Amino acid sequence: MASSTSEFLITARWIVPVVPEGLVLKNHALVIKESIIKDLLPVTLAKEQYPNATAVDLPQHMLTAGLVNTHGHAAMSLLRGYADDRELMDWLSNHIWPVEMKLVDYDFVKDGSTLAVAEMISTGTTCAADTYFFPEAVAEAFTENKFRGQVATPIIQFPNAWAENEGQHIQKGLEFGDSIKDNDLISTAFAPHSPYTVTDKALEQVRIHTEALSLPVHLHLHETLDEVEGAVAKTGKRPIQRMHELGLISESLQTVHMTQLIEQDFELLADKGVHLAHCPESNMKLASGFCPIEMLKKNGVNVAVGTDGAASNNNLDMLEETRSAALLSKAVSADATSVNAFEALSMATINGARLLGLDSKIGSLQKGKQADIIAVDLSGINFQPIHHPVSQLIYTTSGHQVSHTWIGGELLYANNQLTQLDEPRLRAVVEEWRQKIEKVS
Repeated sequence: MASSTSEFLITARWIVPVVPEGLVLKNHALVIKESIIKDLLPVTLAKEQYPNATAVDLPQHMLTAGLVNTHGHAAMSLLRGYADDRELMDWLSNHIWPVEMKLVDYDFVKDGSTLAVAEMISTGTTCAADTYFFPEAVAEAFTENKFRGQVATPIIQFPNAWAENEGQHIQKGLEFGDSIKDNDLISTAFAPHSPYTVTDKALEQVRIHTEALSLPVHLHLHETLDEVEGAVAKTGKRPIQRMHELGLISESLQTVHMTQLIEQDFELLADKGVHLAHCPESNMKLASGFCPIEMLKKNGVNVAVGTDGAASNNNLDMLEETRSAALLSKAVSADATSVNAFEALSMATINGARLLGLDSKIGSLQKGKQADIIAVDLSGINFQPIHHPVSQLIYTTSGHQVSHTWIGGELLYANNQLTQLDEPRLRAVVEEWRQKIEKVS
């Protein structure tokens, strides 16, 4: 199969470039040179103009941009199914945080992140935003497996295996940022955990450093009603108001969850250019609430999709997540036209790239962009008849129908098999961690 250093064609029954929204091209080909999309044109012309290019023919498939998962905790894939059917604070305080204190170290994070990468590549995700302890281990797992990501530095006031206090988290974050400056696959951000776990002093330091370094801030915000009501009882302010007063509500802010919003929030978020990583399945599973994405979209807020971690989802399947986002928006807004199939695909691709500041590089199949591409097999009987292929993609498929994944022109998943990651070895490592988790539970 073609490598990232050769020129090759990918032909498909449909190509959906994402930009412009609504365009579906039949019997076209992508031309890839090294890591870049060189051309997009009809198959007959492609084979005439590029006669020496290796051809990858996918006659029953759709090609589209690689999916961008805008919020997750990759290492927590090792905790998939560990503490289900619990409300958020019970889940965190009595189950997740205690086991993390006992087991989380560099190896836990690297192995868990590798598990997440395997799942994401095999279900069509080519870039992910991650925040967890030992970000250097996350970055190593991503880089070794040629996976693209924003690896953020966590900041929390509680001591943990990675850092003792907020100041040490910030200092280590600065050092981590320096260490990945020359890594073409990895960018970084500061990720204060939430308003209720980070002090004003630390948040002020985050603002100073991110402004100086032109870095984004990634923040769980207004995740639950309890968070908002608790903040009002304690400080007299809703968390979003406090963040605004601290200078964090800006175009550099990547908010996560946002299930508890009132009318005045929409204008503030839109005016400041804030981005939202919408995680509907995690929010539903933890009974956190519903993010009003239709109102956010109408006000001009950039809404993207994230899975959250596998410990609260319980998968990292972005096609499933995007379907949930579209259906939930229709139900919450009582409007069947809310988030149509093309809008949903944009949320999972170009909007996610925009949230990460990578929209000039990824998120759509356009000339000059990185060849982050997925092929989805629509030959199954459950897809027939295909009147509108993008509707089938959003409302019928899951990540299991992804057959091929390229990142930067490198074929990492072909014919439903990982091409470079050693899956049998990974399964053995994960089983060892399952046994360790069982022993400390």
